[in-house]
Amino acid sequence: MINLLIASNIILWLALIVLATIVFALIRQIGVLYERVAPAGALSINKQLKVGDVAPKLDAINLKGEQTITIGGAPSSGKCQLLFFVSPTCPMCKSLIPIAKSISNEEQSWVDLVFATDGDKTQIEQFVQAQKLEKANVVNSELVGKQFGVAKLPYAVLIDEKGILQAMGIVNSREHIESLFNVKETGYTSLQEYMQKNFA
Repeated sequence: MINLLIASNIILWLALIVLATIVFALIRQIGVLYERVAPAGALSINKQLKVGDVAPKLDAINLKGEQTITIGGAPSSGKCQLLFFVSPTCPMCKSLIPIAKSISNEEQSWVDLVFATDGDKTQIEQFVQAQKLEKANVVNSELVGKQFGVAKLPYAVLIDEKGILQAMGIVNSREHIESLFNVKETGYTSLQEYMQKNFA
């Protein structure tokens, strides 16, 4: 009986050692895969505009104080402009709004954030209140989305201080939004272009 107990303990310890070795190997493999697979930047799908074009310039009503806000063009503030297209019916938009606000606060020295949406005025007002955007720049205009060729949400467009389109694309995460800002630092229009030119 004692011999059987000793044998079973030995087998259990051997199984534990083998299992620990397999887990360690899997953890290392996950690390290797993470290094090889680069994070994806904002996906640019726009048949109407391309990076490097002059951004469409138009005036829209800013819900904050019912004042006119100019989108595109060279702003008097000398800052870049980040247009973040959202909708009350887009769940992903709602989860990204706090992230966009946080990033824009960190980068407020050189970028102004504008939320663009369109729809029923009452619904938009409820959306603004629910998302705590009362102090943010929000425009409710179908024309803005059409001018920038927005087909899917959430979508973001970065316009530089000269009114030139620097980056744009569908954004589904913090990394996607940050990839738009990285354009100013790297000079590449997208993370995909950077990876293609430097790691091809």
